[in-house]
Amino acid sequence: MPKYPESHDAAESTELLSTPELNRAVWDRAAVRLFAKMLAQFAYEEVVEPAAQDGGDTYTLCLDDGGTLSFRARRGVYGSWRIAPDSILATPGSTSGAPVGAGPHSGQPDGGNTEPVPFRDPLQFLVRARRLLGIDGATLGHLIREITTTLTADARLDHTAFPAARLADLDYAELEGHQTGHPWLVANKGRLGFSAADASRHTPEARKPLTLPWIAVSTRIAAYRGVARLAGPEQLYAQELDPSVRDSFAAVLRARGLDPAGYLCLPVHPWQWDEWIIPAFAPAIAAGDIVPLHADADLRLPQQSIRTFSNVARPDRHTVKLPLSILNTLVWRGLPTERTLAAPAVTDWVHGLRDQDAFLRDTCRVILLGEVASVAVEHPLYDRLPEAPYQFKEILGAIWREPLQPRLAPGERARTLASLLHTDPQGRAFTAELVARSGLTPTVWLTRLFAALLPPLLHFLYRYGTVFSPHGENAIVVFDDQDVPVRLAIKDFVDDVNVSARPLPEHDSMPEDVRRVLLTEEPSFLPQFIHAGLFIGVFRFLSPLCEEQLGVPENDFWTLVRAEILRHHARFPELKERFEMFDLLKPRIERLCLNRNRLHVDGYRDRPQRPHAAIHGSVPNPLHASAGVRE
Repeated sequence: MPKYPESHDAAESTELLSTPELNRAVWDRAAVRLFAKMLAQFAYEEVVEPAAQDGGDTYTLCLDDGGTLSFRARRGVYGSWRIAPDSILATPGSTSGAPVGAGPHSGQPDGGNTEPVPFRDPLQFLVRARRLLGIDGATLGHLIREITTTLTADARLDHTAFPAARLADLDYAELEGHQTGHPWLVANKGRLGFSAADASRHTPEARKPLTLPWIAVSTRIAAYRGVARLAGPEQLYAQELDPSVRDSFAAVLRARGLDPAGYLCLPVHPWQWDEWIIPAFAPAIAAGDIVPLHADADLRLPQQSIRTFSNVARPDRHTVKLPLSILNTLVWRGLPTERTLAAPAVTDWVHGLRDQDAFLRDTCRVILLGEVASVAVEHPLYDRLPEAPYQFKEILGAIWREPLQPRLAPGERARTLASLLHTDPQGRAFTAELVARSGLTPTVWLTRLFAALLPPLLHFLYRYGTVFSPHGENAIVVFDDQDVPVRLAIKDFVDDVNVSARPLPEHDSMPEDVRRVLLTEEPSFLPQFIHAGLFIGVFRFLSPLCEEQLGVPENDFWTLVRAEILRHHARFPELKERFEMFDLLKPRIERLCLNRNRLHVDGYRDRPQRPHAAIHGSVPNPLHASAGVRE
């Protein structure tokens, strides 16, 4: 028998086969936590309507097979639900008996027992409640996979979790690898397209810095845009790449008889290159319009969006955002050509609003992490087919965003707003740890938090008819050296800025290319982005956490939020008409639904345009005077 050399990938292969996080104890903890979240968010969106028992805190649902699910829940603001994971019980179904795989560790009731027993399996719930949930067969099949991969990621996070005290010492980029994802979306780490090996390499919770390969793309098919100070690509590359790297890139092109002046260089995600770029752009590669180069030396760490990388070797260099054609949290995570090219112009306009406004610039000192340069590459066929699925038009490009660290003052540190919702395995909330370190009372600390977050968001809305989507990942809280919130940083302009559809004088300075790409909404709907992104998407979860761990009643929490809004109104009485036009305090708001979109609206079908959140009815606004908040 011939003797073959051992593969140099053997060690890596062994590592990839190792799954220590997939053990019963870790899996069950993650599963019951996600199950409670699933029930709470489905009930909030009225996908299911649990029935109250005897006017108490116990609720029931009737499953398709005749079984009954019960649990304890507390109701909260915006009609939300908070379900105790250890309270979920179920009776077996009379029509189907015990499901396949039932047993002492399955989280399923014993088919011979008619008494309620603990029920811990969200996947079996989907199967036993598919008609109750109104899910078709195709959607159910994909959803089970997406929930399973989400649970696998949750198990990895649990297995490697840090205590809150240790998390508080991490820097911004490192902390991102410990976050648990979108608090509202149930399948928040589906990442359809990734294999298990891909997830072990490229996800935030893997916490593995990597070097990114670069390619050169002919200006026949690629275009560059930059803000004024980066008007040409050579100015960007001078900041991003060492001279030796730029020289080596040029040498690769010259060795093939190509003129470097006719090419733009950009990094690519290694998975995207292998899975999408080579298959979709093979003719361009064959023609020499796309030329593989090599990686630069800088280590970059994937952040919560997965496709965004912080430079941990050189924090002064830009964060880079790359297309990653996986289906995650409702959409394919590519980069649309038009919006990629418009990003620097949007940055210039938004920066201009801040820089000429003393309140935003000097009082709030808001940090706007601009998308200052971009390269977009159109596909020669897909981009000219309006009916083609949108993910085929977002395959290749790059956006360079201003780095956060150089914009912090000495002693300041930054954390995403989402981190304030984190609870460690011992049950300690990250927010409780920060409040304790600050030395302030919880009420004072929360007042400082709202004073840091709300004024710049409100001023952009009222003065400029412009709203960001300040959800947990896009909104970044800047703290002083005592862990007291002091100001706000915001990112993702081009994807998450909306402006008033009703013309305002403040929009006269908006360039046409910005006007063309920014999404517009009627004034009555613009406040919805603050409600959905910040109040419902973050504060709806933070307020009960503060009640449990800081002793701040939920009503007091929302009283503080309303007080900050009214304080802003009093500061700018000349904008009274705008406060009414963009009314944050009206009695009810439309209920945006993220999970309904997946279950009932778009499912997993291809479509030519990106999907949007579904709307289903309305919910009471806890900031309205009638909601019980104290003046």
